[in-house]
Amino acid sequence: MFAARLLTLLVALGATAPAGAVAVSTPHAATELVAETTAAAPGSTIWVAVTQTLDRGWHTYWRNPGDAGEPTTIKWTLPDDWRAGDTTWPTPHRLPVGPIMNYGYEGKVTLPVPLQVPASAKTGEVARLTAVVDYLVCAEVCVPGTATVNLSLPVTNGTPTADPVWGPVIADTLAGAPKPAGLTAAYQVTPAGLRLAIAGDTLAGRAARDAYFYPYDETLIDHGKPEVVDRGPRGLTLSMTAGAAFAKGARPAAAVGVLALDGRAYEVSAEPGPFPPGSGGLGPPETSAFPGARLLLAVGGAFLGGLILNLMPCVFPILSMKAAALAGHAGETRRARAQALAFLGGVLTSFLGLAGALMAARAAGAAVGWGFQLQSPMAVALLGLVMLASALNLSGLFEIGTSAQGLGTGLASRSDMLGATFTGVLAVVVAAPCTAPFMGPALGFALTQPTLVALGVFLALGLGFAAPFTLLALSPTMIRALPRPGAWMDLFKKALAFPMYAAAAWLLWVLAQQAGPAGLARMLAASVGLGLAAWLFGLAQRRNTLGSDAGSVAFGAAAGLSLAGAVALVTIGGYGPPAAAAQTAQPAAEGPVSEPWSVSRVAALRAARKPILVNFTAAWCVTCQVNERVALSTPEVAAALKRSGAAYLVGDWTSRDPAIAAALTEQGRIGVPLYLVYPAGGGEPRVLPQLLTPSLVTEALDRAAATS
Repeated sequence: MFAARLLTLLVALGATAPAGAVAVSTPHAATELVAETTAAAPGSTIWVAVTQTLDRGWHTYWRNPGDAGEPTTIKWTLPDDWRAGDTTWPTPHRLPVGPIMNYGYEGKVTLPVPLQVPASAKTGEVARLTAVVDYLVCAEVCVPGTATVNLSLPVTNGTPTADPVWGPVIADTLAGAPKPAGLTAAYQVTPAGLRLAIAGDTLAGRAARDAYFYPYDETLIDHGKPEVVDRGPRGLTLSMTAGAAFAKGARPAAAVGVLALDGRAYEVSAEPGPFPPGSGGLGPPETSAFPGARLLLAVGGAFLGGLILNLMPCVFPILSMKAAALAGHAGETRRARAQALAFLGGVLTSFLGLAGALMAARAAGAAVGWGFQLQSPMAVALLGLVMLASALNLSGLFEIGTSAQGLGTGLASRSDMLGATFTGVLAVVVAAPCTAPFMGPALGFALTQPTLVALGVFLALGLGFAAPFTLLALSPTMIRALPRPGAWMDLFKKALAFPMYAAAAWLLWVLAQQAGPAGLARMLAASVGLGLAAWLFGLAQRRNTLGSDAGSVAFGAAAGLSLAGAVALVTIGGYGPPAAAAQTAQPAAEGPVSEPWSVSRVAALRAARKPILVNFTAAWCVTCQVNERVALSTPEVAAALKRSGAAYLVGDWTSRDPAIAAALTEQGRIGVPLYLVYPAGGGEPRVLPQLLTPSLVTEALDRAAATS
């Protein structure tokens, strides 16, 4: 009797619970077929889902995988007359790898699919469902996988009950999946690229700081380039780099995809045409190459950043050259003005030259950014020799810009003009490793625009950088206020040599990080050769003054040979990498302990819901090194990291690293420093200012930990 009742109970339970839902484990993924309900009713639609649990640090791909990868596919084997609908894809995550951008999923992913149960399905039978799931799972390497998963569902009359485990999971996935929201959208192709404008009541008042458009078509945009957002009262406009879909004047009938912002996602379909009102789109269709207000903000930010750049540590050595130049022309308003204009010309020419080289390199596919020239050990070595030569000149070992034989005033003036121009050029080269406040967003914007717009932003940066010295030298009142030239100038000039020696020593340290002991030895030998050349050249000048032509020629020839040898040491043979990969120096014992930054490490820490402090730095970035010692290496920050449980990752960009360049681009930046704090609870990182204090960093870490 008891056995019969037990058998009846088991049969009843079997009629209300799915059977055969067994996870299939393959390398780095466990795949399962599950259902929202415990049974299926004839003539109804039920939701089933393929679920995957991925190993930490591994990911699969969305329907559009981006620049690389393959989307997950599902092939069904169903009972007669059962029909499977389209897969519902949850909103993906961005998965940057070096210069490319992929879209996919990490951790756990659920892909719901609707199944139409035929009215002819017989109650009491058990339907066997089979799905063959093909997918690509990747971390640093990619592994293709196939899993065949099964699910048995009893067919019953009435409304089936929800599965207690998978019912809520599938329901939540469907609720959060992208869906239409009554949005109006249009796109335009301008010389600046593809612009997608979206508007609707749903977007009114939304901050949209993390807005991103995921296109269904892999060829619609260049996924690796940033998407720039302009906010409107009822929507937004995204500026993107057009992809192969627009090659040779082609225009897709519609730009279709998913707009993700503020934790929600919406399906968007945009046809070519005028922008909808309230979207923030500016300019007439097809003709506007200038993004209006954003361009004005970028120009203003670049000018202000150039002004502030004069206060950055990188530029301090060059201030001595400016000061010496002004002091030498106190009371000579006309000559001071000529020098100011020459300095301005040198600054603008250098900024535009750097901008052109930067844009050309990025257009050719190189992952470079602001200060890229100092990622070359040879460039660092040559600049170090220039700094050393300038210091030796200020110390009086030899003279430039004067004529011991008293040549005409015109030649002396021309030499002064050339000297002022060179000072402007050198100031820009030395200032390039620094990124002042307001500069980063402005330059990041510039590199997404047409060439003329980008050069305009860099021109504004140069004007801001040159403005203080130029305006001072152009002001007769300020010039007259300077002390008159006299014997004090020689002492002042020699004192100003020491910031230049400090700059040469700093560049020597940078080279040691890049090229190791062998590169350092070559640079030290070249420095000795340069010093010998400067001394011999000075002897030649003095003997020429005394009328000893033969001695002057001999010493001059020896100086030329010594200089040639010094330059040859740093230019012939190249520099190999140091024996160990260059890493940012670890802080002192009381400071925080760091680990190298990588895309996969960030993904793993975010999956573990840990707050993260990321420091993108470089040995040649003086601002970075100042922040390291003033803020990041302090006991206060170390205590905050320990208290918050945050990981501290350092991305060292001393030498070229495409992955770091891509990460900077993703944040709309082209140079270091860049400091990011990822909250434990997920979401976009907080970007810290470029000048840090311990309290600012600790407050950001405490806030990030509080979001878990």
